[in-house]
Amino acid sequence: MDYVPILILMALGLLLGGTVLIVSTLLGPKLPNKRKNQPFECGVPPVGDTRQRFSVRFYLVAILFLLFDVEAIFFFPFAVTFRKFLEINSFIIWEMGFFVGILLVGYWYVLKKGALEWE
Repeated sequence: MDYVPILILMALGLLLGGTVLIVSTLLGPKLPNKRKNQPFECGVPPVGDTRQRFSVRFYLVAILFLLFDVEAIFFFPFAVTFRKFLEINSFIIWEMGFFVGILLVGYWYVLKKGALEWE
């Protein structure tokens, strides 16, 4: 019984979303032409082949960003309960220092390998 409000909210959301889609399909303008059917990308007219090759460095930087970004998520619970950790013991602070050390070693390794240089 505790989940009934959540189910009602989900049902209302689905109903509203479906209603908006149906109404816009029925009432929306239907005047297709060549210019409207072209793909539109940030105000830049589409030219060339869409299957161009990207450098591997682009993907490497993207993966490294995700890696360090996801690891940074672990700082939030620590920051929220920092004062409580100080009252209990200092082991958790040493553990967080070890975690930051591992991050710095990884970042140093990436810099030394030149993975972030964009040439």
